Amino acid sequence: MKPSWYERTLLPYLIDSACNVKAVRHQRAKVVPLAHGRVLEIGIGTGLNMRHYDKTRIESLTGLDPALEMHELAKKRIRSAGLEVDLVGLSAERIPRAAASFDTVIVTYTLCTIPDPLAALKEMRRVLVPGGQLIFCEHGRAPDPWVRRWQERITPWWKKIAGGCHLDRDIPSLLLEAGFECPDLKAMYLPGPRPLTYNYWGIAFASAERGSRRKR
Repeated sequence: MKPSWYERTLLPYLIDSACNVKAVRHQRAKVVPLAHGRVLEIGIGTGLNMRHYDKTRIESLTGLDPALEMHELAKKRIRSAGLEVDLVGLSAERIPRAAASFDTVIVTYTLCTIPDPLAALKEMRRVLVPGGQLIFCEHGRAPDPWVRRWQERITPWWKKIAGGCHLDRDIPSLLLEAGFECPDLKAMYLPGPRPLTYNYWGIAFASAERGSRRKR
């Protein structure tokens, strides 16, 4: 479906602003520098993670995002960070790369908008090398019942104005169902309206590989 005028002209800048507030920048800074080797970023968007990569740890960087209208903003940040990125204008449900192509997959504030997040996570697992890591930071389903009720009420209209963003996705359950384990999952509310700000972050690994990681 062709993007609307709103999606082409206003939405990229609204998302860029909302996803670049101080608390969210702080969250990105916790996880993005951990990426290493051949890296795939899911939902590169406007390139807000570029400033946080440790270039000394990166062999190659591929950025996947179907929102082509955001690529121009991303290119500016890529140049500013001194990185080389292979931009791919596709969604994550079908990643156009062979199995075991990446050492790190990184996804920040993106699972909320992917139409089929479970399919996307299974694809992320497929393209990771054995022992590879999925580094993530996402907002999602809150632990407090009253907050969850508001998330469920708000999401139907919120996703219409926020690029498909769902406020109430259960990130830990999605990871588990896709075959990932996250032994050190962290979560908390960021400053701001609680239905919008419950964050999960950590490093996940394919479940069958947990034992092999311990031996290394």
